[in-house]
This record gives sequence, C-alpha cells and structure tokens, in this order.
Amino acid sequence: MKKYLIALLAILSLGQIAFIPSASAQNPRVSIPDFADLVERASPAVVNIRTTEKVVQQQAQGGIPGMPEDQAEFFRRFFGVPIPGMPGGPKQAQPNPGKPQEADRGVGSGFIIESNGLILTNAHVVEGATTIYVTLTDKREFKAKLLGMDKRTDVAVVKIEARDLPKLPLGDSSRVRVGEWVLAIGSPFGLENTVTAGIVSAKSRDTGDYLPFIQTDVAVNPGNSGGPLLNTAGQVIGINSQIFSRSGGYMGISFAIPIDEAMRVADQLRTNGKMTRGRIGVALGEMTKEVAESLGLGKPRGAYVRNVEPGGPAAAGGIEAGDVILSFNGRDIARSTDLPRVVGETKPGTSAPLQVWRKGATRDLTVTVADTDSTQAANKKSDAPAANANSANALGVAVSDLSDAKKKDLNIKGGVEVTGLGEGPLARAGIRPGDVIIRVADADITGVKQFEALVKGLDANKAVPVFIRRADSTLVVPVRPK
Repeated sequence: MKKYLIALLAILSLGQIAFIPSASAQNPRVSIPDFADLVERASPAVVNIRTTEKVVQQQAQGGIPGMPEDQAEFFRRFFGVPIPGMPGGPKQAQPNPGKPQEADRGVGSGFIIESNGLILTNAHVVEGATTIYVTLTDKREFKAKLLGMDKRTDVAVVKIEARDLPKLPLGDSSRVRVGEWVLAIGSPFGLENTVTAGIVSAKSRDTGDYLPFIQTDVAVNPGNSGGPLLNTAGQVIGINSQIFSRSGGYMGISFAIPIDEAMRVADQLRTNGKMTRGRIGVALGEMTKEVAESLGLGKPRGAYVRNVEPGGPAAAGGIEAGDVILSFNGRDIARSTDLPRVVGETKPGTSAPLQVWRKGATRDLTVTVADTDSTQAANKKSDAPAANANSANALGVAVSDLSDAKKKDLNIKGGVEVTGLGEGPLARAGIRPGDVIIRVADADITGVKQFEALVKGLDANKAVPVFIRRADSTLVVPVRPK
C-alpha cells in the first residue's frame, strides 16, 4: 500500500511540474544587445570629415578676437591671463595680413556606401567648405570631391580616390519600429569613432523641414552630423542630422534622415550634381480639427491650400485657394507636410491625378507637375488700410464691394473687403480691416448685398468656415455667428 501511495504522489508531482508555467514564460527576460561585434564591423566604414575655408587675416588691433576690449582687460587684471596684443601680453603672429588664409571651418562625420570611396554626409557639414578632408579609422587622410549637396534635405555626397574600402550595408527605414535599439557612430566634438546607443523614440517626425525624421534618444552632439544611425543588424537606417537643444549640446532628442529618403536624393546628386523636384505652385496652411469640422471633413486630413500661384501648374489644373488636397498621384495625403514630399518625388512633366475637397464634396483634377527650377511668381505683399466701424451683422464686420483692380491684384473673382470690425466672432478670430471675405461655408461671395443676406441666414448654433484673403494667402476661420 505504501508503495502505491509513493507512486501516486510521484505521478501527481510530475503532473504539477508539467503544468507549472516556466519562469521564462511568466517573466520573459529581455536582454540588452551587445553592440561590440556590430561596432567592430561597422566602425571602419565611418569617417571623420574636416573642412576648411579661406579667410582674410586682419592686422591685430589688440585684445582677443571676438572679445570686447573691456572684458579682455578684466581677464588680464584680475586673473593674470596674458592677452595677445595687450600690454604685457604675447605678440600675436599675423602672417600675410590681408591675404586669404586657409582656416579650419568645422568637423563632422560620414560613412562609406561604396568601396570605391563614395561617402554620404550632411549638406551642412560641407557647405561653404574650400577643402574637404576625409580621415579613415586607419588614419589615412584624403582630399574629397563634393559631387553634390541638397540643402533642403541636408544630404551631400562626396568622393575620395581610394579602392577596396569597407562599406556599410543599407537597411529599410520604412520597416523601422518605435522602441527598437539603434546605434550611432560619429565624431562628436572631433572625437573620432565615438559610439552611442539608444532606441527609436518616434517615426515620421515633422520638424518643419522637407523630410520626416526618425527621432531617437541616442546621444548626438556637434560633430556627429552626417554619421550613420544603425540597427542591430548593422544596417544604416538613417543619417544623424539634427538635435533638439536649448544649450547647443545633447538634451535627449536627436533626429536622423531616413536612409530611403537620403538615397533617393543621393542617387540624383551623384548623377546630376543637383536635386530635381516637382512642384505645383501652392502655399499650404495647417489643417486643424476646428477647420476640418467646419469644412465637413470630420477629422483633420489632407493639405489645406491657402494660396495658388497665378499661372502656375495648380492654377492651370483648377486648384483653388481654400481647397483641401486629399490625394495626389494615387497617394493619400494625411497632412499638409505630406504634399511637398509627394510632389517633390514626382518627375517634372508628369500629369498627376489628385482629389480635392471643395464646398462639401470631392472633385477629381489633374495637374502637370513642373520643375522646382522653373520660374516662380513673386509673392505680393500689401498693407491693408486701417478703419474703424461698427456692424450689427452676425459676424460683426462692416464690408464694402471690391474694385476690379483689387480683384485682379489678389487674383480672385469676387468677395467683400472688411472696412471695420465691431464686437463679433471675426474680430476675436484676428480678422482685420483690409482682409477680403471670399467665401462663407459653401457660398462664394459676390458683393455686399449677397454677403449680408447670407450672414442673416446663418445658424447661430453651428460653426461655419469663413474664407479670408489676406495679401497672397487664403485663411480658413471657423466661427460661430453671434
């Protein structure tokens, strides 16, 4: 009997063990990656870039260059600091004063993408340089040739005369995931081959520039610019380009140009020496939640057109100020900053279909994309005359009919000019005398009588979009009639 009990207990124990979740299942261990092997493979393909420029040396007049004389005298008297050019201080050598001399301009980073010496870096690293020096990890130094740079995307391609160089493999920046580990290699403050690591903090971060950036918390400082951002497979997913800083140093946020975008630019630079982009001739404004709701879009989406260049591709294609571009050439436009990128990638001469939202409905149009180098109309600017008046209408404005000359000047077909503001929603929204009201909701404004009749019929419980023409821009102001 005792033997049977022992056997039964053994079976039960085995069953319990079989059904107890393992420690790894309950508390999965996440290990921090070891970057040592990755760094060993990648470092030889990361280069230091030093630039120089021609400067004219001036004869010293005393004091420290860049320091006011009273401050220099303070240092000399109270700290005993010998000041070149000051009494008792060492004489400042001035070789060939008045003649151009080569002086150090700055340092940055880059990385080799082809074994024949083709290197990617930032445009701001090499812009304005007289001479570009590239130093490899084996201490060899080369003079580099600038093949091309694009300031709008901050991408540059340089070439050194060398063969069989180590190169970095390129990854796919569209597959980058927020939270994944990444690594930066560069020359912060001139300290060559410095390695820092972190994670991807955000993707498609708009900073007001042409490209959507990869945001990371990798420590990046002056001198890291142009260096690679690598994933754990050792592939380049971005070019370190910017930092967010109030002090000039790293503060926990850095930005990298996605490598897919950078290579599109680099391919043109190495072939043509410049970047060719498409353009359609529109100025864009921010699409806010209030504007979207007042236009009947529901949620903010698309690119709001605040101005159309007279005689430009958009005007020829039927785009009007106040339109919202929802798609372009088969690609959805989620926000205004998407449109310049999509249009820029479109080959000039392409007839691109697009969809706009206008007066509560979608319209399909076609625009022929032009080259950014083509002549652009100059922006017109005018100062609106000030006026004071009271108005009892629901929008709180006094208006007058437009002259034909002003219609032609503003490139509009109709509207009424604001001549005075009372206590009303448009005044609170920042409208000022001289502005022109061209549309209210879905109704184009043709004159004062039609405008006043339209305003009287507005629903006081519902916000309506009022389209305002100011100089060369069209603003959408959602207001609720009083």
